[in-house]
Amino acid sequence: MSKRTTSHSGGIAKVLIVDDHPSVREGLALRISRQPGLKVCGEAANVADALALIATTHPDVAVIDISLKDGNGIDLIKRIKSRGDPVRMLVCSMHSDALYAERAIRAGALGYISKEHATDKIIEAIQRVLDGKLYVSEHVAETLLHHALVGESQPAGHSPVELLSDRELEAFGLLGQGLDTHQIAARMHVSPKTIETYRVRIKEKLHVTSVPELIRRAVEWSLESKVS
Repeated sequence: MSKRTTSHSGGIAKVLIVDDHPSVREGLALRISRQPGLKVCGEAANVADALALIATTHPDVAVIDISLKDGNGIDLIKRIKSRGDPVRMLVCSMHSDALYAERAIRAGALGYISKEHATDKIIEAIQRVLDGKLYVSEHVAETLLHHALVGESQPAGHSPVELLSDRELEAFGLLGQGLDTHQIAARMHVSPKTIETYRVRIKEKLHVTSVPELIRRAVEWSLESKVS
């Protein structure tokens, strides 16, 4: 096993689990706790609790879901990076990596694994991230390499949805879950006016002219973007 920076635990790497589903947290915690050299130091269901636990437990790695009770995993990763916390981050999500993995890496995560593969691969992914190495699927690695070589900072965009910013994508996803403007604003901690601005931009990028059509597209995308 490679040498890791685990000074907080005397050689035992501490793992924080951030997921809004109790059963998922329980399953991940059980699997991680059975692994020699790893210890679950805390569990959080939302952004606020995750930030508080990072400050008090000093985990070596945080396993973070995209969809959280009070926000978005990508935004959480950005906030952790902006605070200068040394914790390494691995995203474990039900969403396909085709759209979210590159966004997570750009935000500051070192890895992305779908929950579909987490049962067999989560320990491998955690260990790789702890070693400071990137853990993504082969096709995501190829995409990242391509963008690095040609100097692209945004996805090339086979789908118009890929042109959305991280915050626009978050609003689009919440719209697809059936939330209205005020509910989305509350979840994203912004004003309803900001959400209306996002909605206008999303309609322009997706070439949608009506709100009903936008909602239909959002619902369809929300269903399709999840790993079956």
